Amino acid sequence: MRPQKLGDVVGQEQVVGQDKLLNKLVAGGQPFSLIFWGPPGSGKTTLARIIANELDADFIEISAVTAGKADVTKVVERAKHNEQGDTTQAPRKTVLFVDEIHRFNKAQQDAFLPHVESGLITLIGATTENPSFEVITPLLSRSRVIVLEPLSKEDITEIIKRAAKAEKLSVKRLPKTSIGLLAELSGGDARIALNNLELAARLAGKGNITKEIVEAAAQRRVPGYDKAGEMHYNIISAFIKSMRGGDASAALYYMARMLQAGEDPKFIARRMVVFASEDIGMAAPAALNLAVSTFLAVERIGMPECQYNLFHCATVLSKAPKSRDITNAMNNAQAAARQFPDAPVPLHLRNAPTKLMKDLGYNEGYKWEAGFKDTRGFLPDELANTDFFS
Repeated sequence: MRPQKLGDVVGQEQVVGQDKLLNKLVAGGQPFSLIFWGPPGSGKTTLARIIANELDADFIEISAVTAGKADVTKVVERAKHNEQGDTTQAPRKTVLFVDEIHRFNKAQQDAFLPHVESGLITLIGATTENPSFEVITPLLSRSRVIVLEPLSKEDITEIIKRAAKAEKLSVKRLPKTSIGLLAELSGGDARIALNNLELAARLAGKGNITKEIVEAAAQRRVPGYDKAGEMHYNIISAFIKSMRGGDASAALYYMARMLQAGEDPKFIARRMVVFASEDIGMAAPAALNLAVSTFLAVERIGMPECQYNLFHCATVLSKAPKSRDITNAMNNAQAAARQFPDAPVPLHLRNAPTKLMKDLGYNEGYKWEAGFKDTRGFLPDELANTDFFS
């Protein structure tokens, strides 16, 4: 079911549409090193193959999971042969597709650099992880990062319809409701959708592919969440921003996704303890007590019962009034401490345990009484009259 040209690709209009980047690159006839960054089943391998085909280049595919130094050497030798040509073949470009390029270590990625820079190899990498963290800077600077999005339900529906047509599955055998369910359960992954369709067709035999059969084929979809990857940071970011924006429903949704994917509940609780001071602070000081109590409850009770405490706390923090006074004052104080790291403490505030110190003016005029406001102030002269809260 892989499309053979850009015009047949479903979805990813932001890069394959008319007058978009990939179309322009193909039309120009000059290969360019690329890194496709996107979730599984979004079309990374398919697009790489299409580009190589459209440019009439030799397409070599390796996986960073299994490839070693010997494989890289073979690729380079093949590319040199392609560049020179022979009596049976005219010179041609070489496109090397590295699946899961983030799995290569720094030394392995370095091995490609001279050949990419010389133009011997056009490198197309595919990764589900943020290339900013996983791909070395010199390789990034010689490549263009193309961000692919999860396919929409409409895109997946179109792909399923094409597959049904190719397999001559009638509307009766594969009704609209089953197509919709297949698309919904795919999570934006075309590969999952087609695999589920294939298994559902086998389970149905010569009968109709009903919703019940689709559910049996798909089973429970595994959440698209990696506790050490990009999705982890995206969802926790959305969780924090939802609480900050006062949208309790959104905050609970993102937290539910994290918990269902197996996130450590203590990680979520810690973030809420920070949030209580960072984003609520003086507007509702008791929020910190609730957040700390929630963390202790999570530690002592554990999953699944501690979910009540987590959802309770996230709801309160979302609906609580917000204030950045503490955060702003902290940042201002830290900036002042960096700018004046050695400013002398005013004499009247210094400790005076000896007579000599008292004679020198240490602690002079200071009164030991609650709320005593010294007219000389409490900050060093360099910061006199500074208000970190203004």
